[in-house]
Parts: sequence; structure tokens; C-alpha cells
Amino acid sequence: MTQFENKVVLITGASRGIGEAIAHQFAAQGAQVIVSSRSQEGIDAVANAIKQNGGKAGAITCHNGDKASRDGLIKQTIEQYGQLDVMINNAAANPYFGNVLDMGFEAIKKTIEVNIEGYFHMSQLAGQQMRKQGAGVIINTSSVNGRVAGFNQSLYSASKAAIISMTESFAKECAQFGIRVNAVLPGLTDTKFASALTQNEAMLKMILPQIPLGRIAQPEEIAPAYLFLASDAAKYITGVSLPIDGGLLA
Repeated sequence: MTQFENKVVLITGASRGIGEAIAHQFAAQGAQVIVSSRSQEGIDAVANAIKQNGGKAGAITCHNGDKASRDGLIKQTIEQYGQLDVMINNAAANPYFGNVLDMGFEAIKKTIEVNIEGYFHMSQLAGQQMRKQGAGVIINTSSVNGRVAGFNQSLYSASKAAIISMTESFAKECAQFGIRVNAVLPGLTDTKFASALTQNEAMLKMILPQIPLGRIAQPEEIAPAYLFLASDAAKYITGVSLPIDGGLLA
């Protein structure tokens, strides 16, 4: 299948985990994929693996918490590929795991800069290009924590709730330009990012009974939601937040 042939898909936070899985699945559908994260080594490895499998991929570094870096990512993408059809905001920061009263200011600042400011500005930049093109899709990675706050994850949860609201606002205001905006809400997934939970037996004993399917997800099980929301099968869908959580929020 090549339903994304001639489409340019940019994915932040794509050096590992869910972002990496998204990149591989879009590339398998014929897309020109641009993988981005702070780690040049990491994104080069993902891009090279895609190319070895016969896909098309480029790698551009970006610190999602830095304005100049975000500006540069979109500028380089347009200069090198001439268009931007799908923007996937997937980079995230969760530098603190602990009681809300003890969170340090630097952790507060980093979480807001990456998860809220970064998503908002990146969506603006991508949307401005898509407005020129007359079409485009933006997909934001939120979390089930955006609906039900995670224990010891206060600001991270709040930032993910902000992404849900942001998605709805962008969807309403960008529809007139042919731009659809949706969010995916992954549940607990087996990634390095979530290792504070997945590698903690006490936490797993608390969390797993709340998941009807009784297990954590693999990144490859989350990624298809992004392909669906970016595809023509979802062309009348905008402003939704789609949980992929094994039934946790049911």
C-alpha cells in the first residue's frame, strides 16, 4: 500500500518509541518521512533503517523547547522537500516524577516549553505552510493523562490536557483552510520514555488492573492511529482526541 505516496510527513520525537514506530509505518505507506529529535545519532539511525527497508526518509534535529530550533525545522523541511502534508507533534518532556509540591522550577519550565509552547508554535508554523498549500493534517500526541491525571505526574498531565484543548481550538480555526487537526491519547506504552512506570513493579501492579486488556501497549500498536487520522478515511474527522489505551478510559 502506498496511500501516502508524494506526501511529506514530519514527526518530532522520532528517534525512538512511538515516534519511531510512526515513522516506519508512514514510510511503509510510501511517505517521504522526516524524523526529528534532539539526537542526531538517534534520528540518523531511524532514517537509515527506513531507507534500508526501501522507504524514503530524512533526518533534521530539533529541540522542541526552543523557538529558533522549531523555526529552523520547518524552514529546512520546506526548503528540502517543498511541502508539508502531515505534521505530527510527538516530542515530549516529563522531567519530574514525584509529589506536586516538590517539583522544581526548572522541571516546570522545561515541561511547559516542550509540551505546551512547543506544540502550539510548531502547529502554527506547520499550519501556516498548510494554509498556503490549501490542505494539511496536524496530529498531536497527548495522553490518557490528559483526561485522568497520573499520580506523581501533575504538570505532565496538565500539559497533556492543554494539548487536547489546543487540538480542538486549532481544529475549529484551521478547518476553513483545509487543515484537519486531531490528537492521539496513548495509554501506558513500552518505551524508554515511560520506563519510570513500566520498570516499576509496584506501579504496574497498581496500573494493570485498571486496563481492561490487561497489559501495556507496544509502540507499533499506537502508530496505526496516526496513519488513520492522516488518511482520506478520516477526511471528515477533525478536533477529536482518540484514546489508544486498552480500554483504560472506558
